[in-house]
Order: sequence, then structure tokens, then C-alpha cells
Amino acid sequence: MTHAIPVPLPSALVDHHSVDLERKYTDGWGVRVDDVTATPTGEIYALYGVHRHTYGVADDAADPAKAHFGYSLLTRYAPDGTVLATAVSGQSEYLRQDTTFGGPTTGLGEDLWWAKGLCVLPGGTLAVTGPHDQTHLITEDLTAVTARHRMPLRSYDEGSRDPFASWISTTPAGRLVCTTGEYGLYNYANLLDNIVSITDQPLTPSSKPTLRALASMEAAPVKHTEADLRPDVLFNGEPVGMDHRPRPSLTEHLTELERAARQWDWHGARLGRPAVVREDLFVVPVFGHIYRGGSRGQRFAFVLLSDKGEFVGRLGGMHLHRDSPFTGHCFEIAADPGRERIYHLNRYGLFAWTATGTLAQRLDLEDKRYKPLKHFKLVDCTPAGELILVHRAQHLMLRIPCPASLGDLDRTVEDALRSYAKERTALKRQWQPVNWHWTDSTAPLLRL
Repeated sequence: MTHAIPVPLPSALVDHHSVDLERKYTDGWGVRVDDVTATPTGEIYALYGVHRHTYGVADDAADPAKAHFGYSLLTRYAPDGTVLATAVSGQSEYLRQDTTFGGPTTGLGEDLWWAKGLCVLPGGTLAVTGPHDQTHLITEDLTAVTARHRMPLRSYDEGSRDPFASWISTTPAGRLVCTTGEYGLYNYANLLDNIVSITDQPLTPSSKPTLRALASMEAAPVKHTEADLRPDVLFNGEPVGMDHRPRPSLTEHLTELERAARQWDWHGARLGRPAVVREDLFVVPVFGHIYRGGSRGQRFAFVLLSDKGEFVGRLGGMHLHRDSPFTGHCFEIAADPGRERIYHLNRYGLFAWTATGTLAQRLDLEDKRYKPLKHFKLVDCTPAGELILVHRAQHLMLRIPCPASLGDLDRTVEDALRSYAKERTALKRQWQPVNWHWTDSTAPLLRL
């Protein structure tokens, strides 16, 4: 099994813009990996971006070696980690973009630049999702965009109101568990995630299913009018909006569950991406307000929610301060529906739970055997039960095999990290990365 897989930049793009790979990110450029997902057949997709904005260079600079740029990249991998293709979309609406690599001619531009999530739909179509409920459907070979859905960022903005979801996860039977937004949360005009919902029909290029609301995070967004009703998101057969949404909300449940908690403790809370534990059970991250001066010790919860909208409970065994996901903003959760396991990684530990919410394993990242995990972000649990992590600085994916039981997780992780280190050394000799930036010239380069 391949444990280490590079996340590469296309050589043609690097050469075209004369990108200095040794340049510090503080000088105005960078690479970020947003999400990774895997198919039932073992193929992997990675969503990431690269940008450059240099002080003193005009926005309309014509020389691609100096011009500002921003690109979203989608890369498809074979099960063994071989790069099959990379698709490029330029950030055409914000920074000046050269048409050579998918600038104003792409039609996606800024929409895809802000995308944060990937999901493989039943049938193989790739859903790319992001804020303000934008969803793009892309063919599995990355050659075409077959559908686009989005909402204006703010309630007073003009634009198409044809949203779908900001996050999507699939159940074993092919249903879609989603988060959708509402205007007016905490008196903000922005569209913020507030509703957990599910579809009973497939999402296709020609058909957008109605979403059935299961739970709300905040019970009463303010200043709602009939214009804020969501006819595409229904609760008890009626559009969500104004004073109509699932109650009690998740934060109301959590306030009642925690004796020391007050409703104010959850003011300014945010909703994370749901993960599917089994066909009728999901886990939903809810985390409190993020403060500029640090939020360690703030309230957070991973809520267990049924497909009927019932509050089943929460994942146990985590300490608000010692296990805080606010350090580094590690709010990701991953689940393995085939084995009904749940995983979470933050700067303090790798956690594993059973479907009942019982903590089965906690690997302390202060232990030198697991300390390298501090540099990784948990992005996915594959249909085969493998965990996929991404190194924040080295732009490498780490695959951790599925342990026979959660009691074996410690040995499995230790062995995977040992193999990863060996494979990383071999990859450095083969790829010759510059400052941990990998470049590839073998795979086809496509324009979305």
C-alpha cells in the first residue's frame, strides 16, 4: 500500500508564471490543500489552490512572470497514487488572470476559488462545494462542468438564487447529507451555514432534489422576510425561513445537556461538515465563536443526529481545554459507515469513537511515536476504511490503513508513519521537490 502521495503543481503553470518555489509564503504567494475524497474503486481526488500577489506589481500587469494569479486545481489519482489528470480554473473575477491556464474563459473563476469541499456522488460525478451554498458538478474525468448552483453572498446582493449546499456527504444508500445556509444569523447579512438536511433523490446535472431539513444550529435568525424562505429546503413540507425550522436547535439541545452551559456560550457558533456514521446516523460538528486572541477552552461538540432529525447524543471523552480543536482550527470529522467508526484529529490527539459516541482510542500527540500527526489535517475516510491526512507544509497525503479493530489503531498509525517517512525519502529522490513543492509534467493538464 502507498502511504505517501504528493499534491503537485503542474510544471506548465509553474514555468508559465516563473513561480519561485523557494519564495516564502509571507512574500505573497502560497499553496493550500482544501479537501480530498476517494471513490469506492480507490481513486482519489484532491482540491487545492495556488496564488501569488506581489507588492508593487500592478493588477493589470501583462507579463505572466510578474502578474498576480490565483488558480484552483483538481487532481485525480489512480488507486496507487499515480497522477491521472489535473484540471485548472482561474480566479478571474478577483485577480487579473492569464487565459492560458483557465482565466476569464473558464466560466468558474472566483466561484471555484472559494470552494472547500469535495464529494463523489453515486455514479461517479464529482461535487465541488463552497460557501453561499455553491455546488459545481464535474465529470469524473475532470473534462467538463455539468451544473452550477449558488446564492449571493449577502442578502442584499444581486445575482442568481439557485443554491444547493455548502457541504455534501453521501450515505451508503446514496442519499446526500448537506448543510445549507440562511441569512440573518447573529444579525449578519452573510449567508452562513445553519441547516443540516438530507435528500431522498439524487443530484444530477439535470435535476436538483429538494432537501429535507433535519436540524438547525441557530433557532431564530433575525430580520427574516418572505424573501428569505428557502423553497429548496423543506421542514414538515414547508420552506425553511422566518420562524419555520427544526426546533429545538442543536445549540439549545447542547445548552440543556450541559449543566454549566448557558445559551450565550453558543452565541456566534458555527456549523461544520457532517459525516455519515451509518445510513441513519450522522455526526455534526458545532463549535463556538472564534476569538482573535485565541479560543482554546471554547465550547464545541460533535453531535450525533439521526436521519429523522432526532438528537441522539454527542461524542464523549474530550476535554474542552486539553483536547480543544480551536488550536489550529481543526474541526474536521471523518466517519467509516462500513465499520461505524468516527475519527477526529487535532493538535493534541487522534480520537476514535464507536457509533454510540463512546471514545475507543485517544492517541496523545505528545507521544513521540505520534507527534508527526501534529502537522497533518484529517480530510477523509475512504470507503475501504482508510484515513487520508494531508501534511500542511510538505503537501503530501498520508494514507493510514483500516485497523482490524480500534484497539489496534495505535500500532496501525505507528506503522503508517514509519512507512510514510521511508516513502517520503524515496519521493524526494524521484520528484526533486523545491522547498516541499512538488511539480508534475506527466499528467494531462485540463481547463475547467
